[in-house]
Amino acid sequence: MNMGFSKDFLWGGATAANQCEGAWNIDGKGDSICDHMRGGGVNTPRVFDMEILPDKYYPSHDAIDFYHHYKEDIAMLGEMGFKVFRLSIAWSRIFPKGNEEKPNEAGLAFYDNVFDECRKYGIKPLVTLSHFEMPFYLAKEYNGFSDKRVVDYFVHYATTVMERYKDKVSYWLTFNEINFATLPFGNQNVLGILHTDEKGNVVRSLDDEKMRYQALHNVFLASAKTVIEGRKINPSFQFGCMIAHVTMYPLTPNPEDILLVQQKDNHINNFCGDVQVKGEYPDFMIQYLKNKDIDVPYKEDAQLLKDGTVDFYTFSYYSSNCVTVDKAKEKTSGNVLGGVKNPYLQVSDWGWQIDPKGLRYVLNKLNDRYGVPLMIVENGLGAADQIDETGQVLDDYRIEYLKEHIKVMEEAINDGVKLIGYTMWGCIDLISAGTGEMKKRYGFIYVDRDNEGKGSLMRKKKKSFYWYKQVIASNGENYNR
Repeated sequence: MNMGFSKDFLWGGATAANQCEGAWNIDGKGDSICDHMRGGGVNTPRVFDMEILPDKYYPSHDAIDFYHHYKEDIAMLGEMGFKVFRLSIAWSRIFPKGNEEKPNEAGLAFYDNVFDECRKYGIKPLVTLSHFEMPFYLAKEYNGFSDKRVVDYFVHYATTVMERYKDKVSYWLTFNEINFATLPFGNQNVLGILHTDEKGNVVRSLDDEKMRYQALHNVFLASAKTVIEGRKINPSFQFGCMIAHVTMYPLTPNPEDILLVQQKDNHINNFCGDVQVKGEYPDFMIQYLKNKDIDVPYKEDAQLLKDGTVDFYTFSYYSSNCVTVDKAKEKTSGNVLGGVKNPYLQVSDWGWQIDPKGLRYVLNKLNDRYGVPLMIVENGLGAADQIDETGQVLDDYRIEYLKEHIKVMEEAINDGVKLIGYTMWGCIDLISAGTGEMKKRYGFIYVDRDNEGKGSLMRKKKKSFYWYKQVIASNGENYNR
């Protein structure tokens, strides 16, 4: 018996404040770590400046100016029939330095207005409290979550916004792609740790693994405390974790490849989910930390972690890669973390391996491991969209990508998976987190902006806009038309 999508399935799209809002220093907003990142490219890493330089381009400073276009943008999401809109709150818009006692009222008022617009169109906000948005001051002065005082600053911020929006927001995610902190590049994005070289330049590849895992533990505490305090504010709040699912297959049946996948899957994908959903450090991670002589107080904080578990599990899924012990195999790209090329898959313009069937595999795996409702909160195809001679953006390639992923979502539901929602990433074109580019577009809505920050900011509906509208209207039945 085919069950299909439930009648209350949450169809929508997702954005992040630093990638769409702009207005980086107006109405009392402070600078976030993202505001110090210049643009880059596929083969050009983004540069982090400790001081913002007047002659350099920082994509987040203007982005697509959602701050001044939110009414127009949300109206178009409403026209598509969105049931849910995932967005983040910029911490530095509420507390400019991050450690103030009193919030910035102008920042709070902005999100009041955004949530009121959502309500006008029957759209439920799904709010990420920290989407790589730490106030720069906390990163510079405290080295982010490596300092336990930042836990309290975060909880103060989180309780401030939850109290303010307790009647407007029901769904909350604490930290975006928290598991990136298991890897060196997560120092900056998730943890707010800025490792600098002898010249004072921030270098992403520099790492202090002991500091990183101690800081990640502090992030776990911040998340758990937020959940506990949030339920006091409104017992009907629903909280989720957010994991970047790095989907990996063994390249060969060599048992060494199989074991390597298992180890990487546990470390990168399962560790953070286990802490946030099950409320405890898994045995494999306890042993890993012991072997590395990394002291993390998971025993003394055990009850807090157990009391602050989340209600549902959300994740990003874009692609998959292969893993092998053979160092000579050709590498590929994919959501910051690459792997070995899979000969059975095609790749996007940015080298990401397109693997819809892998999503069914992941959904079943997560359903079996956690047994809580699941939501896909990032998925999509980044492409260099063009306006043709008739003035249209005919993004059939995006429609095809999304069709195949929605198809396997339905198959997973029929497998018994408890999937409750889907928010396609970058529902309106925004700047890329990885490269800072505008050229890498995901949206149903085109925004006239280029990689140098030039353009009219005019919004235009793509072909996929009308396709997704009928998908939502039919509750997923017409995805193949």
